Amino acid sequence: MDDPRCQRVVVLAALSAFTVFLLACGWATPASAQEVSSKPVVIPPLAHDVSPPLRDIVASAPPEAPAAQRIIPLRATRPLPGAGAPQGEDPVLQRESLPLVGTTSGLNFAGISADGVAPPDTNGSVGNTQYVQIVNVEYAVYDKASGTRLLGPTNVHNIWSGFSGDCANGDGGDVNVLFDKAAQRWVVGQINVNDNAYCIAVSTTSDATGSYFRYEFSFGNNLPDYPKLGVWPDAYYFTANLFFAGAVFTGADPCAFDRATMLSGGPANTICIPQNSSVASLLPSDLDGSTAPPSGEPNLYLELLDTTHLGLFKFHVDFTTPSNSTFTGPTTITVASYSQACGGGTCIPQSGTTQQLDSLGDRLMFRNAYRNLNGTEYLVANHSVTAGSSAGVRWYQIQDPNGTPSVAQQGTFAPDSTYRWMASIAMDQAGDIAVGYSASSSSIHPAIRYTGRIPSDPSGTLETENSIIEGTGSQTGGLNRWGDYSGISIDPTDDCTFFYTNEYIPSNGSFNWNTQIASFKFNGCGGPPPPPPGAPSNLTASALNTYQIQLKWQEASGQNQTGFNIYRCVGCTNPQTQGSKVASVGGSVFTYTDGSSSNPLAENTTYTYQVTAFNAGGESGPSNAASATTQTEPAPTNLTSTAGTTGKGSHKRDFVNLAWTNHSSDADGNHIERCTGPTCTNFSEIAIAGANATTYTDNSVARGTTYSYRMRAHSPGGFSGYSNITTITTP
Repeated sequence: MDDPRCQRVVVLAALSAFTVFLLACGWATPASAQEVSSKPVVIPPLAHDVSPPLRDIVASAPPEAPAAQRIIPLRATRPLPGAGAPQGEDPVLQRESLPLVGTTSGLNFAGISADGVAPPDTNGSVGNTQYVQIVNVEYAVYDKASGTRLLGPTNVHNIWSGFSGDCANGDGGDVNVLFDKAAQRWVVGQINVNDNAYCIAVSTTSDATGSYFRYEFSFGNNLPDYPKLGVWPDAYYFTANLFFAGAVFTGADPCAFDRATMLSGGPANTICIPQNSSVASLLPSDLDGSTAPPSGEPNLYLELLDTTHLGLFKFHVDFTTPSNSTFTGPTTITVASYSQACGGGTCIPQSGTTQQLDSLGDRLMFRNAYRNLNGTEYLVANHSVTAGSSAGVRWYQIQDPNGTPSVAQQGTFAPDSTYRWMASIAMDQAGDIAVGYSASSSSIHPAIRYTGRIPSDPSGTLETENSIIEGTGSQTGGLNRWGDYSGISIDPTDDCTFFYTNEYIPSNGSFNWNTQIASFKFNGCGGPPPPPPGAPSNLTASALNTYQIQLKWQEASGQNQTGFNIYRCVGCTNPQTQGSKVASVGGSVFTYTDGSSSNPLAENTTYTYQVTAFNAGGESGPSNAASATTQTEPAPTNLTSTAGTTGKGSHKRDFVNLAWTNHSSDADGNHIERCTGPTCTNFSEIAIAGANATTYTDNSVARGTTYSYRMRAHSPGGFSGYSNITTITTP
């Protein structure tokens, strides 16, 4: 980016020449000219340095005039596939009412208030001794024990005061703050004031009022809109929706900032792997808890793929050899069907006004929270969906995301006609899940509430909500922008206490939002760990077909497990110690089907299984071992052939008709082979007939020639044996 040719764009030629110029500068091109790229792009910083202590910068900064009111627009990406189709009633809408969420309240205090920008994009993170809140476009630091404000609010760009890049000149917004728990550092980011670069800073210590290592990374002629960060052992992972010239959506851009170099203030690069416009609003995983993912595990990005699937992508970065970096996926994760809240747009009602609010139902909400819970990996995520006549929070707990990802549990929380949306979700060290969100309706002003669950609650359910603050006004003045997200984080010192922040309105008006910060803790978290659960029993295994085996088991008495681990081996007697873990399921799930059409078991193979239960106290012993042998794909039989001729004169041609009997119930095709001669053995495949086909016409034969045919069926588990051979001579 130091090449002066890349400092300004002069359009003197056709778009093709302009595209070459942008690519030479490492910048993405508009969707109309962009192809899907799997090649890593290395972007060095435009500038980097170390700041004076932020408390000194703020203390000496001259007063700034109030900024003019500014609305940060919501930029549409691509339509969500399947969004227009009617979805019917939400199949995982929670019907069961549970007791009031079992938490102990902590702090509940006012955060930053309106600063002339909407929406505020409220989020925050908790560290060892401090809580940091960030909004568009201000930053504040609080004592986490008392809520006393230690610094600010101050403009976010003051972190870059005196910086040689554009980050010092103003605030573009779309702010994020995270606490890197392993390094005990703060990570702060926002778009620059010119909307074409990303400003990121990493504190030099665990004190958010101290100095920062500061960076600016250019995205050329692209606006990196709706950026999100995630902390991971090998990088600070990032994503943004790129808009060429701020207007044309070109796709999501996943990037990785060199964490190790940033922690020492060196000239850290970022590596990006641009995607095309079919990929939008990605969300990188962000590490919670003190247990890191297994060494070398890629970062795990999630996306709303369509109205019945999440997409999971894996970003492996290599800063030593950038060309080895990969962004692979998506792995599709089937979820219950849904309709986007408000069709992804604006419909949230408020009391006392016809002004409606944005739902942002077209994307996942911040954060994609990762936790390694006693060796089982989970992601928790959420988005806003239609729930009857209102909107609710659809939430997911995804397990084994780097192996065979599956939905351990999911639900839609909408206990009444109030709209609930703009949520943030996380999980503590005991496996408790907390969700904070906005709530509003035609009879109440926008409020801040939360709910949650403990592992023993019925799968897919959340407890009755609690209130953080009930709004006393509604947003008016034609302003629909709300959110665009909120933030929940977990205290790293006890790994139990949740801190949540969001916005509300104190009185009817526009550009007059307030924010609130509250903490709470589940009553069972942080005490002595529970005893490990008892071992499951009565495990049975039965083959469903050539590539799937179904397991069933019973839980031990006590019902205190968080989940179950499934172990498998071939040719052993103790899969837990001699085999490998193939899956984990939730604590209220007592059946599992091993194998799928995309990841099949081998046919005619004996597999042996054991199941264990686990919770925060550890893992049980194994169940009994159970074995099953996948079925053998039956071969077609009664293969016959007849020859004939059709047409006249120069249009005359010969053909061979084949017919057979199918015996497979799970085949995906019939593979037909042929060789020339009555006793030939050099068969080669000539066609694949449909799974249910019983005839085929071979039109590629020569006159007066003898052919031999055979065939076999194919299923996800493999091929059947061959049919009989039939021989025929054309006329």
